[in-house]
Amino acid sequence: MPDPRRRRLCKLGLFAAAACLFPATARAVTRPVDAADRRLVFFNTHTGETLEAVYFRAGGYDPAALRAIHHILRDHRSGCVHPIDPALLDLLHVLGQRLGRDPRYEVISGYRSPETNALLRARSRGVASGSLHTAGKAIDVRITGLPCRTLRNEAAALAAGGVGYYPASDFVHLDVGRVRCW
Repeated sequence: MPDPRRRRLCKLGLFAAAACLFPATARAVTRPVDAADRRLVFFNTHTGETLEAVYFRAGGYDPAALRAIHHILRDHRSGCVHPIDPALLDLLHVLGQRLGRDPRYEVISGYRSPETNALLRARSRGVASGSLHTAGKAIDVRITGLPCRTLRNEAAALAAGGVGYYPASDFVHLDVGRVRCW
């Protein structure tokens, strides 16, 4: 009898392979489908802060909303604030559209200073030395009321960057780097 987990992993691999063969097509999927306002809701699990922000309106990114997003996604250990790549925000927005909801993203980790990344890397083999978190191009999240497995599957189907699934820690890593899944 075939193993359903193996079948699912094979499907994800095929999505990733297709995205590598047709990267322009894969990236197009992450562009929002309309020019309407783009809204995101974040809850920072470490600071307890919540932010609801319309970060894109009237055909452009809203600088004040972006600053507020940079702040809530700051390195909670050091307090360092760093710009977050708008492509990552668009990925989160498109993912919400794909899920058919306006999700509340529970943030485990947004931006990480190089010092924080080195500290975490010393504690865990799962932290990359050149982590995209240090460039504002990655986020670790879960969505209130949605199984992380579902979030992982939908993000992987977009083939828009890296998708890491951490079921024991109950979060999904998303980034706008090269397409890969783990």
